[in-house]
Amino acid sequence: MENTPEKKSRVLSMIQPTSVPTLGNYLGALKNWAAMSSDNDCLFAVADLHAITVRQEPAKLRRQSLEMYALLLAIGLDPEESVIFVQSHVPAHSQMAWLLNCYTQFGEAARMTQFKEKSLKHADNVNVGLFSYPTLMAADILLYQTDFVPVGADQKQHLEIARDIAERFNGAYSPTFTVPEPYIGKTGARVMSLQDPTKKMSKSDPNPKASVSVLDTPDEIMKKFKSAVTDSEAVVRYADGKDGINNLMGIYSCCTGLDFDAIEKEFDGKGYGDFKKAVAESVIAELKPVQDRYNEIIGDKKFLEKCAAEGAQKASYLAGKTLNKAMKKIGFWQI
Repeated sequence: MENTPEKKSRVLSMIQPTSVPTLGNYLGALKNWAAMSSDNDCLFAVADLHAITVRQEPAKLRRQSLEMYALLLAIGLDPEESVIFVQSHVPAHSQMAWLLNCYTQFGEAARMTQFKEKSLKHADNVNVGLFSYPTLMAADILLYQTDFVPVGADQKQHLEIARDIAERFNGAYSPTFTVPEPYIGKTGARVMSLQDPTKKMSKSDPNPKASVSVLDTPDEIMKKFKSAVTDSEAVVRYADGKDGINNLMGIYSCCTGLDFDAIEKEFDGKGYGDFKKAVAESVIAELKPVQDRYNEIIGDKKFLEKCAAEGAQKASYLAGKTLNKAMKKIGFWQI
């Protein structure tokens, strides 16, 4: 008797197209996405609907969505192996979000930490979309009967509310949605700001020297690492109170595969200047294949549109099945 292949877990990962990802985004998450796709049934998406809770410049949003899609392919994601799409190309996301709004309590949404933080940050535009952002995220997840979602600490609450909504809906009708779990995969590096190593590296940091973009040129990368904040000890070792050096060691370890003991030995008797240069060179080498592939495909708009259209078609088929099932259970007249 033949063994039936074990069903792979379905994993959904999404990224907003609001700016080019940082080295922190890459080493912390994106680098692991390609590896994750070989062991799981993966969907990857450009979350452009989520981006408009903050007012966007239309031409820029269009360009950045295309660029982010190209970057997903450039990091090694294969459209033959995974479903890679743009969120707004699948109308079921917006439709399901409305249904789920009606199964989400006002108090639940009001408790979301991110809503409180973003309301303060964008006090002139506290829109309903910002408030109902978690239900759109729940729709993203539940539409695909997702088993696992890779989430950072800032998104944990959103996964919890998606689980609560799924359980509430399943309890009211009958099992309809898979209740998602957090994906605990290979942990990437937690990369800190090069100018304030007590803070996470961020795309929105006003100091351009604080973060490295995945598409920065080798010269830009070298300059940023050379001006990275360190300490006065001038010894490359991992220790409490050496946040700047600890951060650089983490980055170097991620790019070279060396552990901290090996790094300390390599730079024994050498100064921070040598170390910073070596870290920059390892980052340049790490990002080169991604940048080469990106530069190769970004100009081929027909290829990108073809991949995006095929990805949207596959995603729409999966999402449509779940949407129809949910609508039928609620009692909509379907034709």
